[in-house]
Amino acid sequence: MDKLTGFLGRVIFSIPFAWFGFGHLMNAGMMAGMVPPFIPGGVFWIYFTGAAMMLAAIAIITGKQGRSACFGLALLLLLFIVTIHLPGLAIPQMKMMSMMNLFKDTSLMGAALVISGTFKKT
Repeated sequence: MDKLTGFLGRVIFSIPFAWFGFGHLMNAGMMAGMVPPFIPGGVFWIYFTGAAMMLAAIAIITGKQGRSACFGLALLLLLFIVTIHLPGLAIPQMKMMSMMNLFKDTSLMGAALVISGTFKKT
């Protein structure tokens, strides 16, 4: 039963990342404004993070490079927190949404690290 619950947990955890990744790829133009102005590359980073989230979801579900995918996902979420959510707290119109996304991504980052421990070290 532990294998089944572990697998289901990884699938449930991964589905939103696959969905968000797909959304990044399909709506890159609209999302380009979310890339902070101090980061060069604009829309490239939307495509890059979208692909990274989709690949991480696949790796976590299949177990192929799942541990590395979890670490990469945790790093990506940390970068979202530092470059998007924390600066958003200083903008009054974005403060509430930034706070919610900061806590959401912090908890997802923690979950990614916990899930990384379910994979064998390679």
